[in-house]
Amino acid sequence: MYDYLIYSRLKKYAKTQKSFHMPGHKAHGDFKAKFPDAQIDVTELSYSDNLDSPGGVIASAQRDIAEILGAERSYITTDGSSSGVYAMAYCASKRGNKIIVFRNSHRSVWNACKLFGLEPLVIQGKEKDGVLQPSDGEIIEKLMSADANISGVLATSPDYYGNVAPLARYREITKKYNRLLLVDGAHGSHLAFGDKKNYAGQYADMWVDGAHKTLATLTQGAIINLNNLELVEHAEEALSLFRTTSPSYPIMASVEFGVKYLANNPKTVARAMSAAEEFRSAETDLTVYPSQDWTKLLIDFKPLGISPDKVLSLLEKKGVYAEFSDGRYILFYLSPMTEPADLTALKKKIMSVIENRKLKNTYKEKPSVPEGDRSYSFQYALRKNCEWVELDDAVGRMCAKNAGISPPCIPVVVTGEMITLSAVKALSHGHTFGLKDGKICVVKKW
Repeated sequence: MYDYLIYSRLKKYAKTQKSFHMPGHKAHGDFKAKFPDAQIDVTELSYSDNLDSPGGVIASAQRDIAEILGAERSYITTDGSSSGVYAMAYCASKRGNKIIVFRNSHRSVWNACKLFGLEPLVIQGKEKDGVLQPSDGEIIEKLMSADANISGVLATSPDYYGNVAPLARYREITKKYNRLLLVDGAHGSHLAFGDKKNYAGQYADMWVDGAHKTLATLTQGAIINLNNLELVEHAEEALSLFRTTSPSYPIMASVEFGVKYLANNPKTVARAMSAAEEFRSAETDLTVYPSQDWTKLLIDFKPLGISPDKVLSLLEKKGVYAEFSDGRYILFYLSPMTEPADLTALKKKIMSVIENRKLKNTYKEKPSVPEGDRSYSFQYALRKNCEWVELDDAVGRMCAKNAGISPPCIPVVVTGEMITLSAVKALSHGHTFGLKDGKICVVKKW
């Protein structure tokens, strides 16, 4: 059994210490009444260690986390997975000026490319059941074999739809060409428990676990992990640049708790997985997307001819708040902490909603994400003057700022790509990002 080191240390001293240090709430008065655990919200003190250069309780907790996850090094962050993505991109920038990324990469990946002058080589898998799939290894090998300036691949696995990239194949390729395999595994921390075949840590040189997404961890809690010790110096330098200098101790403690709780209670994962499988296999009118990740429960409303947006609105009136509706699917985001009874209740509420006759024939086809038409580089477009134009006037122009469909925030056009008619059609329907009053940012012609 693993002890919860950080939390235990904070609770021990909370009973005795007097606060003559930050934070300003001092765990007194109305604040303490409304936030009962305020006493464990402390700063770097003699007993609480220092996240930037740990040598005490935090260092011990990180060693335990690495042991559980199967990493050579693990680093807690209280800044979410984004700080880990920046750290990975920073390491990549020391080995080349290009990096292979997925079209459905998180916006932190695109921001990191801007920060470090990395040219993103965008790869896009085929669409299946209205969802972009991870790319196979063929294009990655083709790109790497032809260009020594490619530092590696920054893959997203699993994605929001529970699609798992073929990381074993990616690993073979990156090892063959001596490049880095970096994985944004923000949605996959739970995959470290049980059968690890889909867990990023089995394959990656460096990866990020978004602990707060699927573990019993407070929001913003995440972990940056290394298996390639050659990256330690640059990774630690990156963390000193991108992590806050005032990390939240409650979040730190919850990251350690989230990992160790599942290590100490493996039946928790098995119970939730079993309940999720029971939901999927039940004989109902519901079509469930064939996700490879059991925590991503996606109901397909196209076969029902029902608008998922309208279903979601009605579910919220019943107290059910899903992760998102993308125009075809509603994502119910589960975790090992999901109770079987909650899934039983969810099924009943969904079935009661879809029986509403007013919902019949309300479904509208969602646009596909077209293949990008890249004529110039991402970095080239960033350096040019830009202007905002109406979408209908943007065909044939070069995109100056990523624009796409939200959720789940997949860029339809990436900076440096030429805007096609199919891209304009995709951006003309549903929720989008990167547009301003219906206009898109393009590179000026002169």
